[in-house]
Amino acid sequence: MKPTNSKLKEFDTVKTFRKIKDKISKDIQNMSYDELQSYLLKTKLTALNKS
Repeated sequence: MKPTNSKLKEFDTVKTFRKIKDKISKDIQNMSYDELQSYLLKTKLTALNKS
């Protein structure tokens, strides 16, 4: 699908999230359940305060 605008995309969301997903998959590939829990706690995102 061609962009309707001649300006190229500066940020490709699909490509970025695919890279993130592939990295996570590779990181957790051979982890045990306990290791996976630790990994998820260590890499958990936190919400920003909206003050």
